[in-house]
Amino acid sequence: MLARDWRGGELGILVAALVLAVAVVTGISAFTTRLQSALEQESHRFLAADAVLSSTRQAPGEFVEEAGRRDLRTATTLSFPSMIFAGEEAMILASVKAASDHYPLRGELTYSSEPFGEVKTATRGPQPGTVWLDSRLFALLNVTVGDKVGIGEAEFVVEAATRTEPDQAAGLSSFGPRVLMHYSDIPATGVVQPGSRVEYRQLYAGAPASVEAFTSWLEPQLENGQRLLDVDQGQPGVGRALARAERFLLLAGSLAVVLAGVAIALAARRFSERHTDYVAIMKSLGAQSRVINRLYGSSLIMLGLVATAIGCTAGWALQAVFFGLFADQLPVTPGPAGPRPYAIGFATAFTCLLCFAWPPLRRLGQASPLRVLRRDMPSENRRTLGDYLLGFVAIAGLMWWYSGDIRLTGALLLGLGVTGVLGLGLALTLLRGGRLVGMSAGSIWRLALAGLQRRGTANALQVVIFAMAIMLLLVLVLVRTSLIREWQAQLPADAPNHFMLNIAPDEVQDIEQMLRSSDVPSEAIYPMIRGRVMSVNAEPLPTRDDATGERHQRGANFTWSDTVPAGNELVAGQWWPAGTEEALVSLEEEFALRLNVKVGDRIGLLIGSEPLEATVASIRKLDWQSFRPNFFMVFPPKVLAAFPATFMTSFHLEPEQKPFLNTFIRRFPTVTVIEMDVVVEQVRGIVDQVSAAIELVLGVILAAGALVLVAGVRASVDSRMYESSILRALGARRGLILGGLAIEFAALGLFAGLLATVAAEFSVYLLQAWVLDMRYVPSPWLWPIGIASGTLLIGALGVFSCRGVVSSPPLAVLREL
Repeated sequence: MLARDWRGGELGILVAALVLAVAVVTGISAFTTRLQSALEQESHRFLAADAVLSSTRQAPGEFVEEAGRRDLRTATTLSFPSMIFAGEEAMILASVKAASDHYPLRGELTYSSEPFGEVKTATRGPQPGTVWLDSRLFALLNVTVGDKVGIGEAEFVVEAATRTEPDQAAGLSSFGPRVLMHYSDIPATGVVQPGSRVEYRQLYAGAPASVEAFTSWLEPQLENGQRLLDVDQGQPGVGRALARAERFLLLAGSLAVVLAGVAIALAARRFSERHTDYVAIMKSLGAQSRVINRLYGSSLIMLGLVATAIGCTAGWALQAVFFGLFADQLPVTPGPAGPRPYAIGFATAFTCLLCFAWPPLRRLGQASPLRVLRRDMPSENRRTLGDYLLGFVAIAGLMWWYSGDIRLTGALLLGLGVTGVLGLGLALTLLRGGRLVGMSAGSIWRLALAGLQRRGTANALQVVIFAMAIMLLLVLVLVRTSLIREWQAQLPADAPNHFMLNIAPDEVQDIEQMLRSSDVPSEAIYPMIRGRVMSVNAEPLPTRDDATGERHQRGANFTWSDTVPAGNELVAGQWWPAGTEEALVSLEEEFALRLNVKVGDRIGLLIGSEPLEATVASIRKLDWQSFRPNFFMVFPPKVLAAFPATFMTSFHLEPEQKPFLNTFIRRFPTVTVIEMDVVVEQVRGIVDQVSAAIELVLGVILAAGALVLVAGVRASVDSRMYESSILRALGARRGLILGGLAIEFAALGLFAGLLATVAAEFSVYLLQAWVLDMRYVPSPWLWPIGIASGTLLIGALGVFSCRGVVSSPPLAVLREL
């Protein structure tokens, strides 16, 4: 039977839908799995390792020994600010980094033989007794390669110019410009003493399973002042971009699962409808229902195995093609996807076959033998409410299993539910309400509207199917657009890429004037005071081991302002009136959450040796990735007037403006300049790669959605072809038939586009609020695009699918059907 149906073309739609479903799900899953692996490998460049232990003191030797037992490579770095001397007069404050032999474990260390010279990749860092200087230091210290500079009590030969370090963008602790030296030279300098402000980093790298096992062993061993860094902590801008990209890829894969189920359901329905008469003949010849069920069940299993194997192969080829196109944009070679994508393909295929294809095929056994004589008898394979409920549960389970995110699954299911409920009601109302319009319409319109009326319920269901497919595609486009728009807003071309710290009060005006005269765009100059939160509501806070989750004493940077700082948004409470002397404070949202305080609570602080108590007046939300000066706590100016303060700001420099720093540092040698342009470029690079990946995934899902729309059109094309053939046999013109079909399908597309747009806006709101931690912004441009695309796309597909009715003799079409 399978061979005969295949020769007759009966199985083409079902097998194609199943192969498409498995290929899309497997290809997307393999692509996203490998892409996530590649992006994670790329993210390790920003740590120079797979895992990093940060501490204010040297890590115990047992950590390194345990890492060695687990076949992990290790390296150590030590960073601290220090004065660099060249002779008796030339000196400058720099960030010194001492690295052991195997640094870096991940990423590349680059240098040049002369300042700003040709960039070369290093296989090692400086040898003992030598240093590499930031290119700008050569001019500031008036030295050349081969000269000597002093650090503490030791002198070192300048060997090269440092260009880039993989972990150079590891936060604001990196005072620039940079000096790189060998770790073994630290004792000779004598600058690291008990109480010195230093940061030790123990770097670990190896096989992913070994690193994961080691970090699981290491975390319980950590003490106060030690913390294990991942990408989110070591480079939060990159971590946030990767987290949102991962959720988008899971969203795309989940949509592929839904589209797979819809495609198989549509193909199975058409297959079962076209086999009803065939089964009636078999039963009239004595076949029993259980024999027919066993026959179609075994056929479905064989089809599933063959189509799934072909689909998995096509999915593998699909992701291979994508990575071939994407290879130049990836700095690392992605590893294998593993068996999970193919397991998802098999599970998707057989779940969809069992929950979508088998119910109508099972009811074929109930077909009445009388259909051989009476073709007008109702079909027994109409779907029931139980079928739709079973399909809904199957789709929900597959999406949850695939994404592992209940909120993402819930947001999409709610959107699909809105589409289904509103779609059926709206479609039935509009289709039935078209009768009065049709009474006065011309012949083409009367023909089209009569077709809509005659198949009212079937058309309503078809509108819902079209709307669901279009809605899923619109959701993906909207989320993609929102992600990229937010990333671009986070990292605009003129984003601040340098910070100034330790500005004295008497230097503020001179620095503002110098920035203006040099055409350097900058943020406002903010006062900054360092203090510590000691109590909440008169309850002293304990010092805390970092391994526990309880609230504890926290150090923070304070500032003052009579107005809400730029880029801050009040989420609770009110801002104080200008000039108030009341002891009030505004807290950053996450900082308040960690302290477990709310508006109206009293917090006790220690600024230097002076206590201060203030009432929480408001809670603020701000973007830490904006590279603007941000503060945990803001006070009224008069409250902090008695405390000494320094000032800070951030500004943007183009690469050709870098010499400005040399002039600035000579004029203000005590001001610390932190160069964040490396951070900005690294974050922008990873965001560009993630955006390119999103574009590729979007293209795959759009293609899959288009094919589902084709399957949806084909599912109802038989009845229209039958009617059109009769009209042609009665003398109807080709233009009349195609015009009526175009109007009919365009009307279905219009209703589907309208419903899809409403449901897409609703689903995107849920996704952005629940899943992606983004602010929802309405998309008015979506409405004309959604409605117009539905109308044009469905109308064109309908006419294309039915074009054979006007190019073939009516008798041939009727015989085929």
